[in-house]
Amino acid sequence: MKREFIILGLFCFSIAGFAQQDSTENMDKNNPGDTTTYPDHMRHDWHQWHMHYPRHIKPSNLSTNWLVFDLGFTNYNDKTDYSSATAQKFAPGGAQNWFDLRNNKSVDVNIWLFMQRLNMIKHVVNLKYGLGVELNNYRYRDNIKYLTNPTEVILDTVSYTKNKLAADYITIPMMLNFNFTPNLQDGFGLSIGASAGYLYSSRQKLISDQFGKHKTHDDFDLQPWKISWIAELQLGPVKLYGSLASQSMFKRGLNQVPYTVGIRFSNW
Repeated sequence: MKREFIILGLFCFSIAGFAQQDSTENMDKNNPGDTTTYPDHMRHDWHQWHMHYPRHIKPSNLSTNWLVFDLGFTNYNDKTDYSSATAQKFAPGGAQNWFDLRNNKSVDVNIWLFMQRLNMIKHVVNLKYGLGVELNNYRYRDNIKYLTNPTEVILDTVSYTKNKLAADYITIPMMLNFNFTPNLQDGFGLSIGASAGYLYSSRQKLISDQFGKHKTHDDFDLQPWKISWIAELQLGPVKLYGSLASQSMFKRGLNQVPYTVGIRFSNW
């Protein structure tokens, strides 16, 4: 988006320069003592543009990015053996298609309170870390329902217009960042590392014509901790992120390993 503004600015300055050239020629004819020329105005315009749209920066040893937002999709790799006794005890009569997701509606929203980048080697190799919350929303296709005490999954007879399992984590990411263009604001880079998230809230939200809206708050035997491998790719102004959990998100019964991909909105 910034480059589009730059191109638009250059176009506007070009038009302004041509207009100035016409007025300068008229002024030269009417006032021979006026020594202002078209190149002088262009140099002035370029100086003003360069002051407002600098591309090169001087990186600092420690920089902070406040309120970083992620928007993406979440899913999981289902490795569950549904013929096993543990899976059938957790989801009696269950099969893999019970847990199929609506991919376009299973979203991941992350809000990072801050991220910091610490210079390690000539601003090319950096340590990147932060603190925030991960909000994972799994939208089911089928009418499955989580029961509690003990946790059990059934295929309900009610037709749900919305069926979502939400799992929210307080997360600390830590990555090794490789900034290949440290003197450019919108450069190119790569970050790889891991994150540790603690489950602070989980719930199932059901909406049906028969019963309306209903929420059940419980841990549903989800793992209290989520350790994930994470990565980030910067391609100019575009930043992409991804994560892959190191284990199933359930403590028993199901072996579903979550992953996310999406776009990151940040300054670097």
